[in-house]
Amino acid sequence: MPEPISWETAERVAVRVAGREPLASSYHYAALEPDFTELTAEAEELVAAATGLRSLAGPARARVTDRQGWVRANIASFRRLLRPLTDKLGPRLSASPLAPVSRTVTGVQLGTMLGWMSSRVLGQYDLLLVEEERPEDQDIVYYVGPNILALEKRFGFPPREFRLWLALHEVTHRCQFTGIPWLRPHFLSLVEGTLDSVDPDPRRFLDALRKAVDEVRAGRNPLAEGGIVGLLASPEQQAMLQQVGGLMSLLEGHGDVTMDRAGAGRIPSAARFSNVLHQRRAEVRGPARLLQQLIGLEAKMKQYEQGERFIEAVEAAGGPELFERVWQGPEWLPDLSEIQEPARWIERAESGMPAAS
Repeated sequence: MPEPISWETAERVAVRVAGREPLASSYHYAALEPDFTELTAEAEELVAAATGLRSLAGPARARVTDRQGWVRANIASFRRLLRPLTDKLGPRLSASPLAPVSRTVTGVQLGTMLGWMSSRVLGQYDLLLVEEERPEDQDIVYYVGPNILALEKRFGFPPREFRLWLALHEVTHRCQFTGIPWLRPHFLSLVEGTLDSVDPDPRRFLDALRKAVDEVRAGRNPLAEGGIVGLLASPEQQAMLQQVGGLMSLLEGHGDVTMDRAGAGRIPSAARFSNVLHQRRAEVRGPARLLQQLIGLEAKMKQYEQGERFIEAVEAAGGPELFERVWQGPEWLPDLSEIQEPARWIERAESGMPAAS
């Protein structure tokens, strides 16, 4: 039975939208692979010293790729991650005479999104989503070489410093997911639970459209918080998205905080790197800004700032020891409302009250 997304179309469109960065053929490109192999290993040691977290899956594997390679890796990840949803929607959609057109349109939309993202992303830790599927291509720390070279050239960044700084953030995410035994299965259970609860009834799209119109009339941006996914979510899914949002804010904020602490004294230009990347996140305008909102990237950008503020507030109240409680189990994770109001989580943690299951 054909899947409701034409993955071949998605890949073809994404590769075309990604374009080709001229620096991909630069002689500087050859230095990236040995640099990131060395600096990723160094970053692991720095992160372990700063956080106490160390991967239980062995040393990290760094892979430098171009935009097209990043696209193909993410097509594979999306396909695995969305399988519960596509398996549910496939039988219903395949009965429609418009199914071939729908598959192609969805592939074009997904490809456009991934192609645009490939021109912005610098690094990414790829979760082990299905361990028995091509294990050599999973649990990889990716670095998008042409984008990194372009940023180094544009802003005159010292390459070795900047590359170590990037490695610290991505390695922190790997340590989170492979150094805390319960975290990865918990995260995937939240994602799978959200996908499993998707209602394929087209009337949901009409309800979402009416909701968007009401939000606009009230002077609010209906895409500001969770993109199109948040707009289409049922009340049950909204509750799960609160948990996913809280977790991702915590992890992204922890990644940025760890990056600064682990690199202190080792990366003199860290403050400048941080300022430039914050400005880069905020400078997107026009159609690209709308695309960010549609796919939820705008909400993701808030996660960095909210997560950092949460950690700062928790440590101010009880030091690093209080913050470490978040790693004790899923019941101690903050949801998105607690990330936004840290005092609520602090009160719960100090009273020894885990979240209700």
